[in-house]
Amino acid sequence: MEIANSIALVTGANGGLGQYYMEALRSRGAAKIYAAARNPNSLADLVATDPNIIIPVALDITNEQSVNQAALLCQDVTLLINNAGVGFNQGLIAAPDLSHARMEIDVNYFGTLMMCRAFASVLKQNGGGAMINMVSMVARVNLPFNGSYSASKAATLSLTQGVRAELAAQGTLVIAVLPATIDIGMGKAYPEPKVSPEEVVSEALQAAIEGVEDVYPGEQAKQMAAQLLSDPKMLEKTVALMLPS
Repeated sequence: MEIANSIALVTGANGGLGQYYMEALRSRGAAKIYAAARNPNSLADLVATDPNIIIPVALDITNEQSVNQAALLCQDVTLLINNAGVGFNQGLIAAPDLSHARMEIDVNYFGTLMMCRAFASVLKQNGGGAMINMVSMVARVNLPFNGSYSASKAATLSLTQGVRAELAAQGTLVIAVLPATIDIGMGKAYPEPKVSPEEVVSEALQAAIEGVEDVYPGEQAKQMAAQLLSDPKMLEKTVALMLPS
């Protein structure tokens, strides 16, 4: 698909990677961009940058009624970017309880799934379009000090593959974006190497243009993907040294 003249919806548009998606979509000529967040008031500054193109949408992806209302409101969407997510840097055993793990699954898995379900028919009626799901390299190899987040992203990757299969007949491209460490948010505290948020967004949007289903932004993610093909157990054992504190 083309980004120019597309109608996009970005979840989690008010922070983190969402703002970079908004900027990139504008610069590439998107005709309209729905900026979605739980609190639409938090989008005021973002909307003010281009109120003719950027439309604020109240959306809680963990609330099915909210998701369905957004789908009814945004019937012209051709590009869905499932960017909203949470992570708490906790181990699976080391975590004091399961509250954060449950929230990661609720947002990263169930929230993304509800968005895919609600917007599948919208994309179909608009010619197929594309979904971009922000996954993570930890979906393919668990990072122990962020173990429950890794597990939630593994679920997100699996749902992406399943949704891709179900929507292939309607011509919807479903993309998994699997970066390693992004130099933003919780990634700021991680050691080098890192990939810039601009590069992540650029490669994700280019994947939509070129019809690429799985994209690994940045050199670190590309190297890890190659290791998973050549010696997956070695990569698992290397990453296993990164234990919760």
